Amino acid sequence: MKFDPFVAQIIVAKNFDHFTTSDVRSAYLALKNDPSLNSSSVRRKIYAELLKLVKKGWLKKLVSNKKGLTSFSKTELFNVEEINSKIKPEVTISTKCVDEKQEQLLGKLNHYKAEFLLNIGESEAYKELYSEFPQLVDELQPKYNKARDNTTKILGKIRAIEGLLNQGKPTE
Repeated sequence: MKFDPFVAQIIVAKNFDHFTTSDVRSAYLALKNDPSLNSSSVRRKIYAELLKLVKKGWLKKLVSNKKGLTSFSKTELFNVEEINSKIKPEVTISTKCVDEKQEQLLGKLNHYKAEFLLNIGESEAYKELYSEFPQLVDELQPKYNKARDNTTKILGKIRAIEGLLNQGKPTE
């Protein structure tokens, strides 16, 4: 099964469950950091990728009767190891051509990306809680704002490290 490595990297995160195509798209656009990407075409591509996993039985597709929104959740068959084995060669940089500092930067980058996904999940959870319990808006809003601010800060760190890593690449 051919699978987009960035989509895989997003959905294998432990905290990433009960998500929409838009949730994955937001994280995807942040990870790719490519302003030329078209948001709606990325969403269609991601939806197709998610449907592959539904057919395989790894994800369950849920359609809300109230709002008509489609969301996905991981099933017991969801296999992180198999997904990781399919994406590692495409996502990671060969260790032969990476010096120690680049390895440290890549470690930091992966840490920040995981933290980024965690904060996106937290923000989405607060939004869901707000729609379920509008009476808790005064308690949820500050927590949502903090998670959103953390997401922005972490994205800045990701871009800084990616900038450093791209600066060191030879141009051909």
